Amino acid sequence: MRNKKLKVFVIAGEVSGDVLGARIMSQMPDADFIGIGGENMIAAGLKSLFPMSDLAVMGVVEVLMHARTLTRRIAQTARAIIDTKPDVVLTIDAPGFAKSVIKAVRKSKQGRELISHGLRFQHVVAPQVWAWRPGRAKKYAKIFDKLYAFFDFEVPYFTKYGLDTVAVGHPIADGIIGKYQSAGQTRDKVITLVPGSRMSEVKRLMPIFKCVAEILSRSGDAYKFVIPTVETTADYVRRETEKWDVRTTLVPAAARYDAYSKTFVAIVASGTVSAELAMMHIPAIVIYKMNPVTTWLVRQVIRIRWVSLVNILLNRGVYPEFLGPDARCDNVIFAFGRLTVPTVREKMIRELAAADKLWRRPDGAPAQLIADGVRSAARE
Repeated sequence: MRNKKLKVFVIAGEVSGDVLGARIMSQMPDADFIGIGGENMIAAGLKSLFPMSDLAVMGVVEVLMHARTLTRRIAQTARAIIDTKPDVVLTIDAPGFAKSVIKAVRKSKQGRELISHGLRFQHVVAPQVWAWRPGRAKKYAKIFDKLYAFFDFEVPYFTKYGLDTVAVGHPIADGIIGKYQSAGQTRDKVITLVPGSRMSEVKRLMPIFKCVAEILSRSGDAYKFVIPTVETTADYVRRETEKWDVRTTLVPAAARYDAYSKTFVAIVASGTVSAELAMMHIPAIVIYKMNPVTTWLVRQVIRIRWVSLVNILLNRGVYPEFLGPDARCDNVIFAFGRLTVPTVREKMIRELAAADKLWRRPDGAPAQLIADGVRSAARE
């Protein structure tokens, strides 16, 4: 029997990880948490070492531009793990940062001593090795002691290298599926624009959103525009929309599901938001722009046709996707026009509903399954 309170060092690098981290923490009132997180994990009791926004960087060029900050934060985090001596280190997404931190801990003398006394490293969100760079699975097996994947089909990619991997279902499914029955059927003219959570992606997508909003506002239909914001980019989005000729309502991330449920069509950055909208059966258009160098590099190694999870799970293009140079205002307007046709819209909603069974597992909620796994590792 344990004589001390469970101590978990948890790291989340972006908004979706912060939300999941808070849910995991809520399932573990018997634990103390140290680490890195955002507003949700802080509200759940985490004392964050530094702002989570320091880690919200994506893309080869973007990472290089922030290399000095990231290098400093890696060293700071590794030192904090060694100093606080947690029972388990739980990293949520942010794979590049997570791997660098754990490698640093494993290489240090103090870190090796902690490992010999039972410190374990667990990671949430399996890298999409089925999409690109399958060799990453073997590397993960050398770094982590346990991996929590979202889907059953991901598990064999890692277990073949000896990594203990379990599928827990998509973490947002239990809070969404079946709870917004009328979503997607709205007659309101609300257009929800979601530019993402990383500053680099927001800066690239906001001009497209501005163009789309201005064109639609002149169409004669009484469209209303809503933008859910996150803490990392809210100020920037507010300043930009103040320059628009179109009136736009900003809502906090905590109120996004209410906004989604009233949405006629959403135009969103590729990422977790497209999965949320799919689970709520909301018609959407997915766009994404990266630095041209990053875009070229990704195209050399990508092995899948789509980036939206619902498209991947169903193996067909339910949500229109415009990526890289195709992410243009005219393409979005054309796709939007298609979604105003009742038969096209209804077909998309039916296909989104058909994916409901693919998101969840029957044996429990993801946050609870992960919390149980963390406790089990601490008892070993």
